[in-house]
Amino acid sequence: MGIEEKLPSGVLLTSVEQLAGYVRKSSLWPATFGLACCAIEMMATGAGRYDLARFGMEVFRASPRQADLMIVAGRVSQKMAPVLRQIYDQMADPKWVLAMGVCASSGGMFNNYAIVQGVDHVVPVDIYLPGCPPRPEQLMDAIIKLHEIISNTTLGPNREAVIKEVEKAALNARPTIQLGNFPLEGTHA
Repeated sequence: MGIEEKLPSGVLLTSVEQLAGYVRKSSLWPATFGLACCAIEMMATGAGRYDLARFGMEVFRASPRQADLMIVAGRVSQKMAPVLRQIYDQMADPKWVLAMGVCASSGGMFNNYAIVQGVDHVVPVDIYLPGCPPRPEQLMDAIIKLHEIISNTTLGPNREAVIKEVEKAALNARPTIQLGNFPLEGTHA
């Protein structure tokens, strides 16, 4: 004996959070930030064969003020990190970041001073996409998983505090290159 039984058919019942989540996930506008070979796969995903248009993402935005999803595709150098952060700061809230490829996620095979060992030391990352380079199908799967995250995002006054706390924790994390070498079990240091 709920309210659903008393309403005529065709009336939609939902919460404001669910409606906002649906609208946000259905209107993602990605920013172009292709840095290396993963960018070729990102471009292929936007082409006709894989067709990101069915997710409402057919146009990659050149201006960060028009975008709410940053796909970091490829390795990030130390010189590019401040530019990446500036573009992230210029994006409108709410915003999401997808680290595409092993180089963006953890530095990949470039374990040296010139490459940032994970883009999460520069901007907070919502989805990590492994692979070298990841296939367009993998990128589309990651976008679908990001849609689920966006749909379940809560609204309210504490949301900004939680986002800032998560971002601060990510930026204060030690880079993997500074973690040190730990001896394997059964060996003596």
